[in-house]
Amino acid sequence: MCNKGIIWFLVFCFSGVISYGQVIINSEKTYLQIKSPTKADYIEIKDNIKPEISIFSPALDHRSRFETSEAEIPLFGVATDKSGIQSLVVNSEFVNFTPEGQFTKRLKLIPGENTIIVGAMDQNMNYREKRIIIDYKPIKISLAERVNKESKYYALIIGINNYSDPAINSLRNPIRDSERLYEILTTKYTFEEENIQFLKDAKREELFYALDYLTRTVTPDDNLLIFYAGHGRWDDDAKIGYWLPSNARKISSAEWFPNSQLVDFLKMIDSKHTLLITDACFSGSIFTARSAFSDAPLAIEKLYELPSRKAMTSGTLTEVPDESSFTKYLIDRLSSNGELYYTASDLFNSLRKAVINNSEAVPQYGEIKNVGDEGGDFIFIRKQ
Repeated sequence: MCNKGIIWFLVFCFSGVISYGQVIINSEKTYLQIKSPTKADYIEIKDNIKPEISIFSPALDHRSRFETSEAEIPLFGVATDKSGIQSLVVNSEFVNFTPEGQFTKRLKLIPGENTIIVGAMDQNMNYREKRIIIDYKPIKISLAERVNKESKYYALIIGINNYSDPAINSLRNPIRDSERLYEILTTKYTFEEENIQFLKDAKREELFYALDYLTRTVTPDDNLLIFYAGHGRWDDDAKIGYWLPSNARKISSAEWFPNSQLVDFLKMIDSKHTLLITDACFSGSIFTARSAFSDAPLAIEKLYELPSRKAMTSGTLTEVPDESSFTKYLIDRLSSNGELYYTASDLFNSLRKAVINNSEAVPQYGEIKNVGDEGGDFIFIRKQ
């Protein structure tokens, strides 16, 4: 049975006949019933019932609220009315709906509370709104998590002990030191073994192949560490530094590896950050500027976002000593570091004084000239 409401009234007809009537209101429609001496007519006045709106997704609580960590979620619901739905809006934007009144829309959210207003109008211009609250709480992703998800850490590690030319003294420790660095990077920091090239007693041609591979592999989201331990040479007249590959000859620079060619490769390697660490003579022209200490540190996130091309060298010696204090303290500081994020500038600052106090070398650190440094820094991220 439908609930009724009855209002009686008199109707004065132009014919002079007085009739009476009643308005009958039930849950669906409003009728005017007119009775006269000759007949009784029912005239439908208007549907005054508002549409019903139901939300199926997201699953709202009893307060019409929903919490999510997603930036976009689907809205799915249905609007119904006996007369049919004429229009449907979500936050004042018209949306399509099926003949049954079903509708969907993707909601783009902002952090915090998002008020969503769903409005439906039926064929008789009755309108209803339903308000819901979507509480968007983004998951806070740490820099380490983001970097591990989006980026890779590549490394090229070069250690040269043995030289084919008897006129160039062989060394005992570069390969051993390089192996220790490789172990620390792969066990303590976010370097995967498959992303590391480890060259022992490399010839000049092998250096070219390794660097060429990096130009084709490293992406703008990736980070690159290049480490060289072996003999170096500085030509003071030409102002050019060289690495001496294992097939270098003392009397000819034909097989030497000049820093100018390395700089050309660094221009082509489109990394996020590149850090060059060389325990050999590598002075002068590679640097834009050399500084003993970095400026006041910026936030780690800011340092990571700005691209960097930095170099750290053991000093300006024409030859490296076989027992290198620079590499010793470099490995020690990387090994003992307890911070999640360890910037290259912090690493350099931590070892510089120890190297100076225990050797004749004066380590150098700065931006590599003309290869795209924008003030950021290479950041070592510890495995968790």
